[in-house]
Amino acid sequence: MSITVYRKAHFNAAHRLCKEGWDDAKNLTVFGKCSNPNYHGHNYELEVGVTGDVDRETGFLIDLKILKKIIKEEVEDSFDHKNLNLEVPEFKTLNPTVENIAMVIWNKLNDRLSDKYMVTVKLFETPRNFVVFTG
Repeated sequence: MSITVYRKAHFNAAHRLCKEGWDDAKNLTVFGKCSNPNYHGHNYELEVGVTGDVDRETGFLIDLKILKKIIKEEVEDSFDHKNLNLEVPEFKTLNPTVENIAMVIWNKLNDRLSDKYMVTVKLFETPRNFVVFTG
């Protein structure tokens, strides 16, 4: 029988939605004010779900201290107070939409966790706009 545990985290980051090769006018038409050449920021809220079977010996699905450490190293240390376009290698050629950010986070976390877990990333860009990615 599977169970899911969740860990919340947050980070603040700036980004610009744009497509290289498009001029500012076309980027503005497609991405609106999110294409501001001077960037804009968000207070991202992250929920990470880990699904699997409870270990009969420990009673844990996963030690939440370990999950907290992985999220800090892979997400908070990498993204917090950064300009995603300029400072985060994954977004040098990838448009940092909330969808792409969630997928990058999922890949980073999934690479660090055992294959016995299913990982879910729920990322809020604003209180009303969020995505869920399960791989």
